[in-house]
Formats: sequence, structure tokens, C-alpha cells
Amino acid sequence: MTATPVWEDETVVAEYFLQSYLPMADAAAALAGEQSTATFVAVPGETQALRDRHAARVVGVEAVEPQEDAVLRGSLRPEQAALSAARVRVAFPLRNFGPSVPNLMAAVLGNLFELRELASVKLLDLDLPAAFAERYPGPQFGVPGTRRLTDVRERPLFGTIVKPSIGMPAERLAALVRELVHAGIDVIKDDELQGDPPHLPFDERVRVVMREIHAGAQATGRMTMYAFNITGEIDEMRRRHEHVVAHGGTCVMVCMGIVGLPALAELRRESAVPIHAHRAMLGALIRSVGIGIEFRAYQKLARLCGADHVHTSGLGNKFYEPDSDVVRSVRAVLTPSDGISPALPVLSSGQTPRAMPATHARLGTDDLMILAGGGILAHPHGAAAGLRAMHEAWAAAQTGESLGERAGRSADLAAALTAFGGDA
Repeated sequence: MTATPVWEDETVVAEYFLQSYLPMADAAAALAGEQSTATFVAVPGETQALRDRHAARVVGVEAVEPQEDAVLRGSLRPEQAALSAARVRVAFPLRNFGPSVPNLMAAVLGNLFELRELASVKLLDLDLPAAFAERYPGPQFGVPGTRRLTDVRERPLFGTIVKPSIGMPAERLAALVRELVHAGIDVIKDDELQGDPPHLPFDERVRVVMREIHAGAQATGRMTMYAFNITGEIDEMRRRHEHVVAHGGTCVMVCMGIVGLPALAELRRESAVPIHAHRAMLGALIRSVGIGIEFRAYQKLARLCGADHVHTSGLGNKFYEPDSDVVRSVRAVLTPSDGISPALPVLSSGQTPRAMPATHARLGTDDLMILAGGGILAHPHGAAAGLRAMHEAWAAAQTGESLGERAGRSADLAAALTAFGGDA
């Protein structure tokens, strides 16, 4: 006889933003029913005993302001019905799917985006029972392991992204890495567009990069972390990870929204180095108010599945997120929750020295990886000067100086402020 799991009576509580032209109680009940025991008509075997044991239940409804511009097409709209909105909490019996991330997502997401009863539906957060953290080990390195590997204490890690993102020949890549390593950069990252192109295959890229990093480590005494993009089929990711490790690499990168959370979890089981989780394509899930997944829910699952570094966008970014969203995202990544350890937030997207004062003031932590692509590489005096300008800007923020005051003592920062515009 099979033993009863210790988590048999546990629940997952999912919080949603819902909008509907039906009474909200009816809309929430439609969601709970569709994602557990019900279908559009009663079927044989759908007993009361089965519903009592396996049905998802609405456990909270809090009315909020409706957002007409977030209504999904095809929504059921009775004549003269008004739109209502609410934060709705639904409890799902864990016995329905067990501590499995793929089956959890089928339960709390599944078909709900198709329901005509819902004019908007977005998963905002998840409360997970301990069984998930017991099955999935979470970040292997996180903040402390990454600091140990890079030997960076009491300040953010500063890094850059290889640009141009595609088409760079081996000789130019080697020269760029050499310049950055000798300048003292902490992290270099492949762009998400860099895969296994014929002009510079993945294996050759690893060889070229690690030759420069090892040479730089001998000269400077510090080992630069390079996040190689290993995104691909699972067997490709496994082989590429092994290739990076065999050449002395200390980080691999995957596009978590593209390979999927189960693939991320599989990589975590075998990885010997930190996993840098890029958010390419995640905007399709998180950007809309009316449909998808809130970042704080997704990042929790990403950490659960083993992401050591999680991209959060950055303050003053070039994309759509306001700074207030970025602040919430960074704090979520750094907050232990449901037995899942923090990961290292990665700030990127249009980062320059000008963003450092607000970043320091609003985030209030040094546990950050700040990646400036153009903000370092496009410095008029070269990448090394661009890196120094980032350090100077952070130092000014730490001491309460304005960037203009600091620039009076730093030609690198002064040139950066001119190059990247705005007020000092």
C-alpha cells in the first residue's frame, strides 16, 4: 500500500487580478471550477465527496478599481452589465498535482486564460507549501556564492554585455574581453542573441573567452565571471554547461522564459556553476495588466527552480517598466519566501552612471549585479573608462555627493555624464 504523502492536506494559494462583467463571485467560482473538479456540464463520477476533497476554493475577494483598457477579447458581457475587478485568492489542494512545478502551473494557470467569464486574469502571487522547497533545492550559489566566486564585497557587482550582440568575430571578442578583464570588471555576459552561430560557434567562443579570462586572472589576481549563453535544447544545455566548466568557466546563462521552468530545474540538478537567468520573452507574460503572470510570482518559481541571478530590469530603464515596478521586483528577488533562498537581482536595460544615485537611494542594498552594455562600452574614452565611471557614480551615491561634484574629480565620470545626457 502506498504511504500517504506528508503534504496530503496542504494547499497552494494563488492570488489573481480578475475582471468580469458577471458578479465577481460567479467569475471566481468559474476559475476555481475550471482549474479543479468542474467542467461545463456535470459528468458521471463528479460526486460531492470528490468535490469536497479536490475542488479549488475561493478564499478571498477584495474589490479594486476596474481597468477598462485591460479587457480581453471574447469576454462574456451580458447586456447592461458593468465591469468589476478584484484581487481573488484561490486555494488549490496539493493532493491534486503534488509538489511539481509543471503540474502546479497547469493547475493555477492552465485554461483560465481562455475563460469567457473572465474579462481579465493575471496571476499575482503564489503561497507554496514546504513540499516544493523540499523537492526543488532553489539557488545553489545565490548572493553569497556569487560574491565568493567574484571576490566582490560591500558593493554591487558591475558588469557589461557583449555588444554588438551578434556578428562579432573571435579576434574582436577576445580584444574586448581582454580590455574588460584588465580594467577589473566583475562580470561579462553574453547577449541573449548569442547562441551557436557559424561565424563563432559556441565551443570556440568559450575557448576564446576563457583564454583571455585565465590570462587576465594571472595578471590581476581576480577571476572575471563570464555568463555564457547556453540556451538551447536540454541536451544542448547539458553539453554546453559541461564545456564551460571544463574550460574553467564560472557561470552559465539561460533565457528562462524561453527554455521554461522545468528545463531550468533540470539544469540546476546538474550545474556546477551559478545559473544566470535572463528574462528574454518574459515581457509576453508580465507586461499586460489584463493577462499573464506578475513578475513577483514568476521570479519565485524561477528561484525555486534554481536561478542564482534573476534579471529585474533597472531603474531608468529603456523598456516599459516604471521604477516603482523595478524596486518591487528587486525586493522580491532578495526576499526569502516559502523556504526559497534569495537570488542576486540583475539590473540592466539602459544602465549608465546617471542611474546610480536613484538605484542606491531607492533599493538600499549593495546585493545587486548591475550590467551596463552601452553604458560602459560606449564611453567616449573606452570600456575601461566606462567601468571606472560606474564605480565613481556608485561611490558618489554612497557618500551623498552629487554626480556633478564627483565628476569634478573624475574625468571618466565627467565624460560619461556628457555622453549619456541629462542633469548632473
